[in-house]
Amino acid sequence: MKEQLEQLLAAAVAQLKEQGTLPAELSPRIQLDRPRDKSHGDFATNLALMLAKPAGMNPRALAEALLAALPENTLVAETTIAGPGFINFVISQDQLVQQLEHAYQDAKVGVAGAEQAQRIVIDYSSPNLAKEMHVGHLRSAIIGDAVARVCEFLGHTVIRQNHVGDWGTQFGMLLAHMEELEGSELAMELSNLETFYKAAKKRFDESPEFANRARELVVSLQSGDEKCLNLWQQFIDVSLSHCQEVYDRLGVKLTRADVMAESAYNDDLAQVVEDLRSQGLLVEDQGAQCVFLDEFKNKEGEALPVIVQKSGGGYLYATTDLAAVRYRQNVLKGDHLMYFVDQRQGLHFQQIFTLAKKAGFAREDLQMDHYGFGTVMGKDGRPYKSRDGGVTKLADLLDQAESRALALVQEKNTELSAEEHANIAKVVGISSVKYADLSKNRTSDYIFDWDTMLSFEGNTAPYLLYAYTRVMSVFAKANVKPDALSGTFVLNDEREIALANALVRFNEVVHTVANKAMPHFLCGYLFELAGAFSSFYEACPILQAEDENVQQSRLKLAALTAKTLHQGMELLGIETLDKM
Repeated sequence: MKEQLEQLLAAAVAQLKEQGTLPAELSPRIQLDRPRDKSHGDFATNLALMLAKPAGMNPRALAEALLAALPENTLVAETTIAGPGFINFVISQDQLVQQLEHAYQDAKVGVAGAEQAQRIVIDYSSPNLAKEMHVGHLRSAIIGDAVARVCEFLGHTVIRQNHVGDWGTQFGMLLAHMEELEGSELAMELSNLETFYKAAKKRFDESPEFANRARELVVSLQSGDEKCLNLWQQFIDVSLSHCQEVYDRLGVKLTRADVMAESAYNDDLAQVVEDLRSQGLLVEDQGAQCVFLDEFKNKEGEALPVIVQKSGGGYLYATTDLAAVRYRQNVLKGDHLMYFVDQRQGLHFQQIFTLAKKAGFAREDLQMDHYGFGTVMGKDGRPYKSRDGGVTKLADLLDQAESRALALVQEKNTELSAEEHANIAKVVGISSVKYADLSKNRTSDYIFDWDTMLSFEGNTAPYLLYAYTRVMSVFAKANVKPDALSGTFVLNDEREIALANALVRFNEVVHTVANKAMPHFLCGYLFELAGAFSSFYEACPILQAEDENVQQSRLKLAALTAKTLHQGMELLGIETLDKM
């Protein structure tokens, strides 16, 4: 409806330009918003205020002219002009009912596919395999996964890339420690990568002989020494297994097939440097090979370097990322490259994208975007740590989430079996951790608070999960299937109309999430939808409705609510429950 209304306004602007009321060269961006005070209407625009000055007209007079120029249509039931010239629109109920019926019948709940399907390569999670995944890896994994799900839902071809760190100097240290261990002792040590890493680091810091051996092994590894590669592969396999366990528990759609590690680009790194040199882009600075981009300067106005090869011949993240751009364009045939990486890497990626195009590694029309995110903070305002002050492993965090959720559900419902309690606790615990993150603005830091995220009140996973079970309980009581209802939608009560208006917004919200890579818009919408259903449920009897047509309509509203909540949570990677 929003898109249709924007098209009507565009036609009105075109007519006023033909009449000479508006300057012919004007090309306004027509945008509609939902008014904060919903009693004013379903949509509002400040278009008249924007165009009043170039048109040399009073905003209210221009608003009246725009409304008079609107083409005849069956979409708009009522228009009003508010304040200095805001235009409010009320959508006709016939249109609303048509949209509801379409959403009820449609497998995608009325969500239209993307206008132009793309091949989208999404880089997310990307842990360092030297250690187990920790809480700092949470945001990239679940935000990237939610956006990937939404893009697939809209018809794009999504190619997931888990750009894991599996190369570099720290692996020499780990290999040196592996050399000192044998058989069962090595297997036992590798069962806890965090402990293994700390032991190797301690040896590296305390023993010059060990440190020298570690440096030698780095050279051997990068030279393709078979023994080193075998040890390295053993470590990588264990580490990736740890990662996969976490992904499976989180419901993140990443597999071993999606792993494209730093080491995979190793053979192309020398060619990247040579190609930059052949184009006259390389400058030697203190022995290192650099590219200076005038687009990025320091406070003194000097161009900042992109270092692609160290003085000793080693390569850096920039070199690998340039090779990855080439691979994602030339081999994966990506139209749009999306990177979900900590926002502190913003400058790095802007430099990479600029240099990739300047060097011809990326087409001019290749879309490359870095979607940064904030930090998970503790209540003390610092990056979240475990009780002992160390970095919290994700596996331990999820264990704690399930444990806390189990205590909560056992207290809430004592009639369920132990197996049912355990399953509900798993879903509630994992969902609570994910939703607490996804419901926050991607670019902001957020406070990790167990009490808030496990609460059944407010914009939380438990609240939404309970709201869904509440809707489903209606059909359990009625002994009818929510997808097999007849009759038409009848909207008389203001709570029915409010719920209907919320339901038809799903299409708009899903597209907004895809366009802005902001899952919190979907979270906010689902929370509002659950609230609208609650108000409807309390005020409008469903199974006790005396009129059969009204009962069928209210059942269909409930069914569409359940369908929308289920689909919305699935797009967020959150599992639903039929009872709690």
